[in-house]
Amino acid sequence: MKVILLGKGQMLANMIESARESGVEIAGVFRYERTVMSGAKLLFHDLFQTSHDLTLIKKYNLPEVKCKSANSEEFRNYVLKNNTDIIMVGTWKEKLKKETFSMPKIGTVNIHPSLLPRYRGPNPYMQVILRGEKKTGVTLHLMDENLDTGAILIQKEIDILTSDTGKELRERAFSVAREVASEFFSKIKSEVIIPIKQNENRATYFGNIDETIKMLDFKNKTSEELYATIRALHPWLPCYITIGKHFLSVNPYKIKIETPEAKTMAEALYTTIQGKHSEDATSETLGHPGEIIAKDGKTRSLTIVCKDGKALKMEGLKLWGFFIRPFTGIFIKNIKLL
Repeated sequence: MKVILLGKGQMLANMIESARESGVEIAGVFRYERTVMSGAKLLFHDLFQTSHDLTLIKKYNLPEVKCKSANSEEFRNYVLKNNTDIIMVGTWKEKLKKETFSMPKIGTVNIHPSLLPRYRGPNPYMQVILRGEKKTGVTLHLMDENLDTGAILIQKEIDILTSDTGKELRERAFSVAREVASEFFSKIKSEVIIPIKQNENRATYFGNIDETIKMLDFKNKTSEELYATIRALHPWLPCYITIGKHFLSVNPYKIKIETPEAKTMAEALYTTIQGKHSEDATSETLGHPGEIIAKDGKTRSLTIVCKDGKALKMEGLKLWGFFIRPFTGIFIKNIKLL
């Protein structure tokens, strides 16, 4: 069985490994970079930013497809010349035309990192975290003339942890994608896989992220919404706090949600020790939305109240700007609290 793999980065690397483990013949590997980079730029990229997929191509001496588009006659001739059984696609922005995906003898399949028909579109890693989902997954489906709508062949779930950023979720999705691809290659050689039509009543689609959400709005967003935004956008888009004309980038791994309940308990404990009535210690909010209620120059931290009365304590902040970044601690120390 002959397969041509189309993809990018770690997803493509996992597809290569799964194909080799399953014993199918890799007739060609088509890296997405070839569709968007000139020859000189790609050469520079490969010399100084060698990716895992290129390393495997060289290690296993795999034939690399050197076309500018998967919809080109050159690529279709390559598919035909190699008597290709399957094209497998993963992390590929170019929309394949029917003339391309219908060429292989068995078909063209795509690996999509969500539980289709939910979260169709280009950014499922971000979108599922932004919307507070507890589970996502990886779907291998047949390609058709629309995006992410083809019949489902194999699907596996992934738990979303409360601490997950887009980075960790994507890495687990790559690992599961390898399992899914291996299962597909093993099954297709010995048994019939029955495609399951997607339920359009359950379908959701999300396009590209609105980048303005990276500027954190404490007055109009809850603590959970902001925490989800910071986690979802990492590592692609850093989120920022605006202080006057300056911006502080947020570390997604050093955030804690402070609640009025926790403050009340601490106050109650203190008043009990002092011999006062604990009823005096009541607090329904930590302050006004957008108010900075605590700071620490040493840990480069700020605690800011959100719309829901809770606050985000954010450590490891960094000033935006190469020359002023080393002075972040001093900058925070000089911020005036209301």
